[in-house]
Amino acid sequence: MSTHFKQVLKVASLLLLGVTLFLLAQVPRENFLLTFILFALGFGGMIGSYFLAGRKESFWLFLGLGVIFRVSIFFFAPQWSEDGVRFLWDGELLRQGQNPYFFTPAQVLAQQGEAEAGYRNQLFEELNSPTYFSVYPPLNQAVFWVVAQIAQGHLEKGYWAIRCLLLLAEVGVFSLLWWLLSKFQLPQKQVIFYWFNPLVILEVVGNLHFEGLVLFFLLASIASLSRQKLGDSGMYLGLAIGMKLLPLLLALSFLFWREVRTSVRFWGLAIGIGLLCFLPLVVGGAWQNFFQSLQLYQGKFEFNASVYYLFRAMGYWWVGYNVIGVLTKIGMVITVFGVIWMSWKRSKATLEGMIGLWVQLYLLYFLLQPVVHPWYLLPGLALSILTRQWTFLLWSFGAIFSYQAYSQFPVEEKPFFLFLEYGLVFFGLYLDYFRKERTNIFG
Repeated sequence: MSTHFKQVLKVASLLLLGVTLFLLAQVPRENFLLTFILFALGFGGMIGSYFLAGRKESFWLFLGLGVIFRVSIFFFAPQWSEDGVRFLWDGELLRQGQNPYFFTPAQVLAQQGEAEAGYRNQLFEELNSPTYFSVYPPLNQAVFWVVAQIAQGHLEKGYWAIRCLLLLAEVGVFSLLWWLLSKFQLPQKQVIFYWFNPLVILEVVGNLHFEGLVLFFLLASIASLSRQKLGDSGMYLGLAIGMKLLPLLLALSFLFWREVRTSVRFWGLAIGIGLLCFLPLVVGGAWQNFFQSLQLYQGKFEFNASVYYLFRAMGYWWVGYNVIGVLTKIGMVITVFGVIWMSWKRSKATLEGMIGLWVQLYLLYFLLQPVVHPWYLLPGLALSILTRQWTFLLWSFGAIFSYQAYSQFPVEEKPFFLFLEYGLVFFGLYLDYFRKERTNIFG
């Protein structure tokens, strides 16, 4: 292939990705056919960009293109999720001096005065769980309060404020991935599989999910650990746990790593910052409402699950009704014991090995969960790029099939699309863990 023709194809791939992202940001999730076609084209543009890129590419070129892709969708309201509305709702309550852990949105609406009615009514109409107390940890709430101070009761300003924050976190993620790929002597163009991934761009900056910020803290913890800065590593781990509870499962792996296990600075900062992040829950017994809502989510909602659905079907056959309450508890017990066992098996692991362990822990957790929204996958995707594995990359494409459920009302999942999605996932698991000779997708 001539150099000129290769450059033309490279530009065409980038244009295809950019155009499809711009269009996808305007397509409602109810229009699944158009969503899937555009997403598949955008994913193809990402793959083409990877294979046409040189082994050594410019940091600033990649960074600039990724930022342009993200900024191009700033102008559109989130189409695939209502979570951003809840972020703005919680932030507005805090701005008005109210605690989102003490009142459900429905209770607030019933008690509010005329002065607050306009903006709150606008937000309330878009909420998907108006009868639940907030399930977002206090560190999230601090971010929501800052956003509310900027928005001052304007929906569009609120979206822009969140997006600017998440864009900064994404730039941090890109920089850390670039540095870690170099440290592990891997081709830095592998960053494309995260930085140009349509699922990442649309779910973080487009639909306002904070997995990008959690990922930044996790990668910062890894980078600090690689530089023997154990205190900094513990601090970032504590912040990741403070932002989302899920990284708490990853923290167990450090207990079996000899270099970290006895570090007072690491554990002092990790535990101290983690506890500090959750300290506001102690005020007025807010923790009770917080964990009540978490338990309701765990014991009531089901979406895009895999192994869990198989066990649920067995439960229907065995007792004749949905045993979600029992299955979620069993799943959590299996997950905790699995995390302990897998971490112990890797007790002499290298840093790269520990990242591989984290990928496995994320996989274990998601395969047993009753709810697996596409944006949950993003930290696992980024970590798997550092281990050169298939599963999360294939899943980042297959996850689009979960949006088929929104193409009718009420929401209804169809087994055919679950088979398509999880067929890709289990094919990736085969390639990564069961094939005798690992296939190198990354070149």
